[in-house]
Amino acid sequence: MSKSNCNPAVGSRKGRAPSSLSSLAPNWSEQPSVRPVLAAHWSTLSLCSAPHVEPSFLSSHREPSRLFLFDQNIKRESGRKVQTGNINAAKTIADAIRTCLGPRAMMKMLLDPMGGIVMTNDGNAILREIQVQHPAAKSMIEISRTQDEEVGDGTTSVIILGKRNMRGIFITQFIQQSSLAPTIGSFISTPVDTSDRSMMLKIVHSAINTKMLSRWTELACGIALDAVRIVELEDNGRKEIDIKKYAKVEKVPGGTIEDSRVLRGVMVNKDITHPSMRRLIKDPRIVLLDCSLEYKKGESQTDIEISKEEDFARILHMEEEYIQQICEDIIRIKPDLVFTEKGISDLAQHYLMKANITAIRRIRKTDNNRIARACGARIASRTDELREDYVGTGAGLFEVKKIGDEYFTFITECKDPKACTILLRGPCKEILAEVERNLQDGMQVCRNVLLDPHLLPGGGAVEMAVSKRLMERSRALTGVEQWPYRAVAQALEVIPRTLIQNCGASTIRVLTSLRAKHTEDNAASWGVDGTSGCLSDMSALGIWEPLAVKAQIYKTAVETAILLLRIDDIVSGHKKKDKDGQMGGQGVE
Repeated sequence: MSKSNCNPAVGSRKGRAPSSLSSLAPNWSEQPSVRPVLAAHWSTLSLCSAPHVEPSFLSSHREPSRLFLFDQNIKRESGRKVQTGNINAAKTIADAIRTCLGPRAMMKMLLDPMGGIVMTNDGNAILREIQVQHPAAKSMIEISRTQDEEVGDGTTSVIILGKRNMRGIFITQFIQQSSLAPTIGSFISTPVDTSDRSMMLKIVHSAINTKMLSRWTELACGIALDAVRIVELEDNGRKEIDIKKYAKVEKVPGGTIEDSRVLRGVMVNKDITHPSMRRLIKDPRIVLLDCSLEYKKGESQTDIEISKEEDFARILHMEEEYIQQICEDIIRIKPDLVFTEKGISDLAQHYLMKANITAIRRIRKTDNNRIARACGARIASRTDELREDYVGTGAGLFEVKKIGDEYFTFITECKDPKACTILLRGPCKEILAEVERNLQDGMQVCRNVLLDPHLLPGGGAVEMAVSKRLMERSRALTGVEQWPYRAVAQALEVIPRTLIQNCGASTIRVLTSLRAKHTEDNAASWGVDGTSGCLSDMSALGIWEPLAVKAQIYKTAVETAILLLRIDDIVSGHKKKDKDGQMGGQGVE
């Protein structure tokens, strides 16, 4: 700071206006002894302070500038509110199907937007009909669908256990606990002899006993086991059981449920194409085609110019010659029965009928594959490719029957069928749909046991045994490390607790007795009898569950809870509108 700028005389000589601080200067006339020194100091402070410079204490408290990253229409939530919302969403989903667990399970009736009715106590069937908006609720519904696709059973248990895990474990503890999921429950599993039919029927009975088919348990268990045994295929040490492709369920309203049965062959909803063709053939020779027995038409618009009348007759003659040629290719290998996925012209029907060949047209691709697997035939894409090894001779009987108002084609009594059809009869479509869902669960349980022949006791016994082991392990640890084990141990008790609640017993008394029972030696198989609510030995009652189902339940529930509890921010995008007012894709600006 220079003298010229700080000299008060300079400021007064040039007539500068005093600064804002100079207006606050006191009157020194009353104190003449200190007036020259203080007046000079005050004037120096006034002139040396620039009007546009803020004091340091003001600049340090200035409000920082705000940076907007998202559009104002986007909704965002973060922090503890998001975690609480995810937990509440999982709880709401679990409460909707909590009463569907165990032999005393209640059924739900759902109405779809098209007016259809769904009556079921299957967790996945219920949740897939529910429309939800919360992202955590959608994730819970998705794990039920995954459980159904992987092992076919345990769709209700995985939702209930996943909800309880989210309520009882903190995020960091859950991450530490996640490594226990793949091995949980394996230490009390027991091997099973899959060739023992009575034992396999007990396993299927445990799965079907909680369903609507519990009144027809013996019939349903036999159907499920026979169907899985038929489609079981072993090739070079590899076992394949494809229920979805080769175990078709045909629902025909009418009759009673006792009329349902497994066909050692294939049934399709088709009739013969010509009324003079045979409807009953023993030991038929079957040919399967993937081509049409019609004259090929142009795929696009085709114009033909005809200058002579003989040309039109020639065109018709060429069509007849083509149909006759493909029919001769079929007749050459002397089949009794022809199936094709495409159409059959009237002229081709005439030629085949004269050769005493029965033809059925426009069957589905999946039905054609099942017929090929049942009778040992090969599907031909062209008639000129047909040879003797394409003919299927494994079927023992072909017949066409009328059931209700429709005709059905049966190919049964096959020698070594690797495909089957389950014929279901019942009073109405809704009941038949529920019977099909119950049978699918039973067949999936059979499949799981055949692929992994290890069993666990049911009735909540395995949950209590695992809970006991986790509590013992937590006592061996100190500090924070013990809390994940305690939390998972408490969460697993939700399965026997729910069974007790659904059968109307005293939850506190029975659960306390079950804990005390598991402290004894050789009591790992004791659980809750879901019918009476009393403690029972599950091995004596014959209530078993496949190890694959339980392992999938624990892995899915734990991993989903980890995923949802680690979410601390939800940003909901919006759809942008274009110039025409139509909704565009979803995005975040």
